[in-house]
Amino acid sequence: MKRVAFYIDGFNLYFGLLENNSDMKWLDVRQLCEKYLEPNQEIVLCKYFTARINNDQQNQKRQNTYLEALESTDLEIIFGKYHTRSQTCRRCSNTWPKHEEKMTDVNIVVHMLTDAMNDLYDTAVLISADSDLVPPIRAIRQNFHEKMTIELLPFDRNSFAVRTEAHHTMFLGRSRIKQS
Repeated sequence: MKRVAFYIDGFNLYFGLLENNSDMKWLDVRQLCEKYLEPNQEIVLCKYFTARINNDQQNQKRQNTYLEALESTDLEIIFGKYHTRSQTCRRCSNTWPKHEEKMTDVNIVVHMLTDAMNDLYDTAVLISADSDLVPPIRAIRQNFHEKMTIELLPFDRNSFAVRTEAHHTMFLGRSRIKQS
């Protein structure tokens, strides 16, 4: 059996699904990953990268419930940070809070490369359309010739840079998502 590791950019996946498909919030990510396996493949790693939001109590509660549900599906969750900072308009000097996720990309890179160095997988599947993740895909292709990289792009998200670096690129299928 070929060993497959999934690396899921949680915010990229969530917002990719949510933008035009608000009915797809509760997704069993592990089950979705299983739907992309070939008969000769097995999941050896399934890592979900996210950050705990801190700007809205209701949303925090929903996110915590969802993350607890994900943890029960044999999926490892790796947390980054969620920051709020002030954004100021240069023209009118109005300020507003800006929320941003930090460390997720770096965590994905570190895990993909460390897992490759430790020979934990044969194929790495990245679920994201974030072009900041081109360097690890390129590094895996250049340094681990026997390893494959596959990019699964969330709905309505595309990254030409990532698509040109990965061995294969596919879009997440609506029917597979709905089944999960």
